[in-house]
Amino acid sequence: MTQRSLHSIHKAKQPLIMGVVNVTPDSFSDGGLFFSTENAIEHAKKLINEGADILDIGGESTRPGSLPVGVDEELRRVIPIIEAFADKEILVSVDTSKPEVMRQAIIAGVDMINDINALRSSGALEVVAKSHRVLVCLMHMQGRPADMQDNPQYQNILQEVYDFFEERIQVVTAIGVSRERLIIDPGFGFGKTLQHNLILLNNLRHLAQLQVPLLAGLSRKSMLGAVTGNSVDQRIHESVAAAIIAVINGARIVRVHDVKATKDALAVLNTVQECGR
Repeated sequence: MTQRSLHSIHKAKQPLIMGVVNVTPDSFSDGGLFFSTENAIEHAKKLINEGADILDIGGESTRPGSLPVGVDEELRRVIPIIEAFADKEILVSVDTSKPEVMRQAIIAGVDMINDINALRSSGALEVVAKSHRVLVCLMHMQGRPADMQDNPQYQNILQEVYDFFEERIQVVTAIGVSRERLIIDPGFGFGKTLQHNLILLNNLRHLAQLQVPLLAGLSRKSMLGAVTGNSVDQRIHESVAAAIIAVINGARIVRVHDVKATKDALAVLNTVQECGR
């Protein structure tokens, strides 16, 4: 593992901000504004200037009802962005479930694999095991993006998500991936109703018992729109509030679209918490 990744993720004293770079024509949050390589790079630079600690680069939309894209097309979208920032003072993550995209991204210099499928795709475990440096974020999802919001059901959402991570951590570490390389994401909005999401957000510390850093991705999601009634492009205030709640409840990384607003809010929270210590 690179010292940069290890220090930045696992030893950071303050929560980290992951800025979203969607290189897709159909993202729910930005409608393809950064689909071109040039626009995506400029957007990434803007996020860095606003204070992002990590860039999360995705070439395939995972919004509810979305359909997968081919490997070659996803590579065409993400590799140039990864290469543009791989040698900069910023951690670079690739948001993908495809083993070949993971492999090529690692070669290109990515620091983290952010997988909504938690390395369950055939060959994904092997790709990560061969690399001794990349961090891996395992996300929980019920179903697939195309149908995950049709009728999600759980007997006990909190326990089922906990059990899922416990099992995945055991599987991943059994093939030689050290526990210190792992991050977990409860997957807000991925096969979950509003009530499921609220229970998870309110009880994140239960998942922290797994002793793996928590990532929370709540920015602009429909669960927030269900609370306020605001459209996706008008959810900055609720997104920042959700990020702060997640951090208070144990998240170490927040994945956001509005980096500066989140950074400013976290600065206030961090100052208050430091004063109380």
